[in-house]
Amino acid sequence: MVDAGLELLLTAAGQALLDELAELEPTPTNELAVARRLRARYPADLVTAALGMHELRGRAQVKFTRADQMYLTRDGLEQASGEALARHRARRYVAAGRVADLCTGIGGDLIGLAGASGVAEVVAVDRDPLHLRMALLNVAAYQVGAGVISECVDVRDADLTGVDAAFVDPARRAAGRRLPTGDSEPPLAWCDALTERVASVGVKAAPGLDRAAVPPGWEVEFVAVGRELKEAVLWSPALASVATRATLLPPGRSTSAESGASTEPGGHEVSGGHEVSGGHELLPSPGAPVVCGPPGEYLLDPNPAVTRAGLVEDLARMLGAWKIDPMIAFLSSDRPLNSPFGRALRVLDSRPWREKELAARLRALGVGSVDIRRRGLAGDVDALRRKLRLPPGRPATLVMTRVADQPWALICADA
Repeated sequence: MVDAGLELLLTAAGQALLDELAELEPTPTNELAVARRLRARYPADLVTAALGMHELRGRAQVKFTRADQMYLTRDGLEQASGEALARHRARRYVAAGRVADLCTGIGGDLIGLAGASGVAEVVAVDRDPLHLRMALLNVAAYQVGAGVISECVDVRDADLTGVDAAFVDPARRAAGRRLPTGDSEPPLAWCDALTERVASVGVKAAPGLDRAAVPPGWEVEFVAVGRELKEAVLWSPALASVATRATLLPPGRSTSAESGASTEPGGHEVSGGHEVSGGHELLPSPGAPVVCGPPGEYLLDPNPAVTRAGLVEDLARMLGAWKIDPMIAFLSSDRPLNSPFGRALRVLDSRPWREKELAARLRALGVGSVDIRRRGLAGDVDALRRKLRLPPGRPATLVMTRVADQPWALICADA
């Protein structure tokens, strides 16, 4: 049974009210007054449903370029893949023919799959009739719903006859609470076993998943948006090309709603990896072990996707950099380390960690505020910032780390 509130919103009155709210743009300070005025002309239950949907559409703008036309629930929006992530993943299914989108939810991945080149049909499967109805409305908003059919059933009971490939986004929340890392519904083991019926399978997972749980021959792709690690994606052997990969997508809604084309340049080699449509990817680059040495004039703080993928040394080889400690991810060089795969810093001061000397070191460099980055060295960052009591001055980055297993402090500026 589909939610009565959604049915009200789909009426002519509901559509008119949603359009009116888009123009009014109510805020938390005037929402009650707006609601009172609207209830004089619309039924109270319709106004309540419309205000809730308007709020969710506002929140969804960070994920979707057509959020103002979508239908959402709070849980569905939180679980949904953002547009850029979904379109990036959908490129693996080019020319897949018939694809099953299992655990469709409100349709974040469905939008990407249905718009992918060469995908003739997508079977949207979810046991929640409300989310499935919303998913169909949302692909229609993106004008990619012509090749979508739906099946309201538990994914374990879905008919995969004639399906060429499958994507699964298992739920990581139950009863409004987030499940422990590695747990999902259906479980990862069930998702992996789909290859017994469909060779080409992709599975969305939490970025903190246990690598030991990944079956042999599968690829693990760690995806970050900007510097925020968003997810891991497991690709079955039929879709895999390497054991692990780090992918960086630009922050913001970076894809064209009409074509899925990136607004970023793509398709050519860059320093330390490859550009892909909408971002960059780093692949394993086997070679000699990376040496360790004292910090040079420049420091690179690798993107979390790179560190989680275990590709720090691969990045170091590509950049001609070294590590400052065998167990720490920071890379260093005496020349600028310009790479999309990390934040580049210029070292202003590098000495062993002595907390009592820090304030004087920072003042001597004219530093008035610090972004403290801690890696491999214990300490209360907030308490340290309060103790420093710096006068007005330029910003800097204070790196708390270890060099050759010795506590160390580097004061840096953006390169």
